[in-house]
Amino acid sequence: MEPIVKNINGLRFRWKRMLNYQSIVRQIPFFLFLALLAVMYIYNGHNADKLNRDIIKTTKELEELQYEYKTVKGEVLFRSKQSELVKAVEPLELKELTESPVVLTDSGKLNNITSKIKRKKSQWK
Repeated sequence: MEPIVKNINGLRFRWKRMLNYQSIVRQIPFFLFLALLAVMYIYNGHNADKLNRDIIKTTKELEELQYEYKTVKGEVLFRSKQSELVKAVEPLELKELTESPVVLTDSGKLNNITSKIKRKKSQWK
């Protein structure tokens, strides 16, 4: 029985030696480092939650905008049909063309342009 009591007393002595003022002061930088790690861990968790909420919010906004885009696109396609355009311009008394349009050109400008092209071709040769 005596060796067990002696070991327990030695263990108590070792704990007292480790918990003295000098050894605790020597471990303060390590405890501060652990505290800093804990604060960083908590901050990281909060930041991840905030980022997750922002992603969900942005995803919902994106879906809403996609629905709006599809609705507007459908309306534009419907209104740009020829039959719908005729209905839309009817109050303005505009009517659909029955013959092909005539292209108007200025003959003076046309002759001027063709002469410039002919001169440049002759310079290249």
